[in-house]
Amino acid sequence: MTPPSDQFHTPPKIWWSNAVFFVSVHIAALAGTYHMPPTHVPRLTLLMSLVLWQLADFGVTIGYHRLYSHRAFRASLPVRIVLVALGSIAFQGSVKTRLTSIHRYAATRGLLYSHMGWIFFKPKYERIEWVDREDLDNDPVVRFQHMYYVQIAFILGYVVPILLGYSWGDPVGAFIYGGLVTRLAVWHCTFLVNSLAHWEGAQPYSDENTSRGNLILALLTGGEGNHNFHAFPHDYRSGPSRFDWDPSKWIIASLYHFGLVSSVRRARPQDIKEAKRFMNQRTHDQNTTTTETDKAWNGPEWRIEEIEEYAASKPEKCIIVIDGFVVDVTAYLKEHPGGAKILRNYSIRRHVDGESWRDASWAFDGGLNNHSRAARRRMCELRVAKLMS
Repeated sequence: MTPPSDQFHTPPKIWWSNAVFFVSVHIAALAGTYHMPPTHVPRLTLLMSLVLWQLADFGVTIGYHRLYSHRAFRASLPVRIVLVALGSIAFQGSVKTRLTSIHRYAATRGLLYSHMGWIFFKPKYERIEWVDREDLDNDPVVRFQHMYYVQIAFILGYVVPILLGYSWGDPVGAFIYGGLVTRLAVWHCTFLVNSLAHWEGAQPYSDENTSRGNLILALLTGGEGNHNFHAFPHDYRSGPSRFDWDPSKWIIASLYHFGLVSSVRRARPQDIKEAKRFMNQRTHDQNTTTTETDKAWNGPEWRIEEIEEYAASKPEKCIIVIDGFVVDVTAYLKEHPGGAKILRNYSIRRHVDGESWRDASWAFDGGLNNHSRAARRRMCELRVAKLMS
């Protein structure tokens, strides 16, 4: 199988419509606040702007990010409607287009580009076709929002603030602060997750990528500050400690308490503990590289024919091959952040319609996603045999 090419092999094209809208909002906001500074508008207008900013943040962090991108929990229909509506206020595309957040930004191309430089260029995410999107395609809320996203975003982002401001006699100020300034606050605070969260802060769980933890970021983004905890992407929390500032996880926990969300997922405590132990040890010994995959294998060794026979005898199971080991991922299907479909695409099976099974090593080792040490430890726990050379 030929791996998909990287999005930057060819020079990206300028995204003119996106660039013009982005720049125009900035210019309009600056002009509006110059002619009508905060001291010249009612406090209700400023309060509305603050509330809309926070609500839009939660739409992105709880809805777009933790629910739809990482499937950290399941939400009832009313909750999904509210989260998708709030996410629309952020003006960052529909839920489907926000799937590009799976392709994470690192600060290796510079802080400015990571923050907002990428906005001016059309992205080409070839790997996105490998992502399991059946849950989105089958969700009527997501389908409706995707179809009418522009109308929904403009009504909620601009018309509603004007109508609210009109009720206390300040429609112009409400447009400037509730429509334009709020937009900038949402954009730049969210973009900090792409830039500052990969530039400055602690790395207590993993140093395999540039993600970091930052308290300032947590305060500005509704709890997305402990970005290094993305070593456990399926966890509904941004940080496991009760002292981690994360109002998004508190809201999710409250919704769970009232039965409005379900299947709330957490990383296993032993995995978190092991990740922190490894990082602490690595801090004192920079040569520490040993992982579970480096340990000697004392289990059975099978030939390819034996592997296929084993998989054929257990058709209900999902058996894949990773780095020379036979792995039974059946118990992990519902936990996999990328969805069960990706794993099933690599399941071992006898020739079906002329297609044979594919080794999953390329996908696991960076072809689709560069898995963390925690993911590798979990994979090792699920190994059943070693492939004989």
